[in-house]
Amino acid sequence: MVLLGALVNFFSILFGSIIGLALKKGISERYRNVIIGGMALCTIYVGISGMLKGKNSLVLIISIALGAIIGEFLNIDEKMRRLGNYLQERFKSSESPVSQAFVTATLLYCVGAMAVVGSLQSGISGDHSTLFAKAVLDGIMSVILTSQFGFGVMLSAVPVFIYQGGIALLAGFLEPYFTEAAVAEMTCCGSLLIMAIGFNLLGITKLKIANYMPAIFISVILAQFSFFY
Repeated sequence: MVLLGALVNFFSILFGSIIGLALKKGISERYRNVIIGGMALCTIYVGISGMLKGKNSLVLIISIALGAIIGEFLNIDEKMRRLGNYLQERFKSSESPVSQAFVTATLLYCVGAMAVVGSLQSGISGDHSTLFAKAVLDGIMSVILTSQFGFGVMLSAVPVFIYQGGIALLAGFLEPYFTEAAVAEMTCCGSLLIMAIGFNLLGITKLKIANYMPAIFISVILAQFSFFY
């Protein structure tokens, strides 16, 4: 089943969020802040370690620059927040902004290389092991994020499933473009955005991370040109 990995990831986020909602009532704000701070530091570490896999910093620089321009033109971040605000009104939530939780969780689950590589493996060879591993990580992250930000984290399961499921279904077409160099540059670019999410969680920056997401796909395109290497 091509979509098995994406489905397992979908339900792991749902179940993790349910546990997080239950824990939220029993954890004081003091301890929630400590937990989210620790998670932010771990997120930054994951971002830094992944960035080291890039083979050419010029690819990263060009990808981020072009990606930011495209993302700002399309206003991706604002559209995602509007969707989050709509969902907040739809579900009559009085928690901290659902849009913040929805955007943060969706980006965190989508920008890493595991989402793309794992989905490609699911679609090409039926190997769901990478997405199963990602499901465990996302489930744990959902518990922590939901205990801090609330219900909006659960809603991120839907775009994550669409994103990963879409890549899995298109895997046969996409596979030739995901060379070793392309995966390395995509990992580097995605890891930089993951690190930025960590800085946002700590309140150090207020970057519109979603507007940088096109950079991930631009890095894959640039990696096809041999003159970068």
